[in-house]
Amino acid sequence: MELPPNPGLVDVQRDALYAYDAEAHKAVVNSRPWTTDYKYFKTVRISSVAMIKMVMHARSGGNLEVMGMMQGYIEGSTMVITDAYRLPVEGTETRVNAQDEANEYMVEYLRLCREENRLENVIGWYHSHPGYGCWLSGIDVGTQSLQQQFNEPFVAVVIDPDRTVSQNKVEIGAFRTIPEGIKPPVATNTTTGDGQSVPLNKVEDFGAHSHRYYALDVEHFKSTLDSKLLETLWNKYWVQTLAQNPLLTNRDYTSSQMVDLGSRISKASKSLETLSTTGQRGPKSDAVDQNIEKLLGEVKQIAAKERSGLLAAEVKGKVFGCGCRGQAQDAQPEKP
Repeated sequence: MELPPNPGLVDVQRDALYAYDAEAHKAVVNSRPWTTDYKYFKTVRISSVAMIKMVMHARSGGNLEVMGMMQGYIEGSTMVITDAYRLPVEGTETRVNAQDEANEYMVEYLRLCREENRLENVIGWYHSHPGYGCWLSGIDVGTQSLQQQFNEPFVAVVIDPDRTVSQNKVEIGAFRTIPEGIKPPVATNTTTGDGQSVPLNKVEDFGAHSHRYYALDVEHFKSTLDSKLLETLWNKYWVQTLAQNPLLTNRDYTSSQMVDLGSRISKASKSLETLSTTGQRGPKSDAVDQNIEKLLGEVKQIAAKERSGLLAAEVKGKVFGCGCRGQAQDAQPEKP
């Protein structure tokens, strides 16, 4: 049974991004402007519903990488993502690969979409990087490069579910690979787009391939129906949302941060000890000093988050009476 149309759920101007124009999309694809300008695409606009689906999928994977596909169209130099769906793939802590089962699933899913008059094409894929930021590994670069050769236009989106919970904002990045033969400036930093360091065991992979792709700006949009749905969810779950404690829900990520930070501090200390023994000064010693200052900043940042989390738990415990105070005390590390 179909529901009667509700004018209050439709705003023609606001919902314009959901109005798929097949002919306009086909014209852009046929003209292939990205072949003359490898940075032709500047922005990715993602619908709120697609964003929520991707984040929930990424979060459900825990420490394992998960993968899915995104549907949408092209509007000038912007890639518009209207929907996303997960794939039945096997992931590990370092990679995720789509097998034959996933290919069959994609074909069947698109067939069913066509039957429901959902004509948007697949224009990208997403996967998760739990705890180590949004960037492309060597395998990711190879996958995206292959897709850009045969399925253009195509974009790769990476979501970090752990940092999303830790920062209370979606940690997401969108990327496209640079064609072979073009040599942009080689990046030398070891930080992600949000300024956070890449874990020590991922730095080599991050630095080895960072010059082979570029990042796109990420924006999001909501339709009037999206707003109604989100408002309904908020009205139902606002108490649980405000009462939850990130110190508990993201405890594993915080622990891994501290372990990685300890490893990098140990490595920096050895470098400093070596310089002190040899008495060398110059660019190398300046780099070590800068690295130590950066590590101290990260230590202060983690400590500030822990303090604010404990304080927030105290306040929430008094406001909601949810036992957050006791949970926060349980989350504190034991004194030696």
